[in-house]
Amino acid sequence: MGTRPIGAFFDFDRTLLDENSPKLGIRYLWDRGQVSLPYVLKVAFANWFYQKDLISETLMARFLLSYYRGRDLAPFEQGAGAYYEEVIKPHLAPNIVSRVKAHRELGHVLIMISAGVRYLLKPVVQDLGFHHLVCTDLKVGSSGLLTGTPDGFVCSGINKKHAALAISRELDLDLGHSYAYGDHHSDLFFLEMVGNPHAVEPTHTLRREARKRGWPILTYR
Repeated sequence: MGTRPIGAFFDFDRTLLDENSPKLGIRYLWDRGQVSLPYVLKVAFANWFYQKDLISETLMARFLLSYYRGRDLAPFEQGAGAYYEEVIKPHLAPNIVSRVKAHRELGHVLIMISAGVRYLLKPVVQDLGFHHLVCTDLKVGSSGLLTGTPDGFVCSGINKKHAALAISRELDLDLGHSYAYGDHHSDLFFLEMVGNPHAVEPTHTLRREARKRGWPILTYR
């Protein structure tokens, strides 16, 4: 029997990216007059609670997804490549990108796993050579327009772990020798399932846990 493949799981926001992609996206839309002030205020209010751990990452994601209600997905998909080059790519964290490249050279299975939405993450996956993308999908209603809700689950917290375990079983990964990278304490669920977890510019809670468990703590540069 051959050796089972080794996986390398990477979170996106504040891990592979040195910024929160929703923050970049809202600023981009605001500058172009494509987002309303009530939506921006609602997200800012929710984010205040999120930063204080008073609401979950999943609930925060649902607030963000409400922007898409009643909109057509096609224009977002068509503009995703240009948006990636202009807005997202300049914020990729060099040290973590180098980790992606190192894992690829070692023949590891690269998996991006994120609460972010698929159309925004596909250009990143294609550019950096990831093999698989596990993320949040947008639900399309009977009208053909987006509902502003996830199609299934938001890929965060315990859902992220369940999704990681599912693709691990599908690919028959050797989790004991696999790697994972995350920044937030909600990533603990999926970080602790591999033999080689890494905390990237972690939140205070994750930093404390990483130190207690002897996990490497990485910086963006």
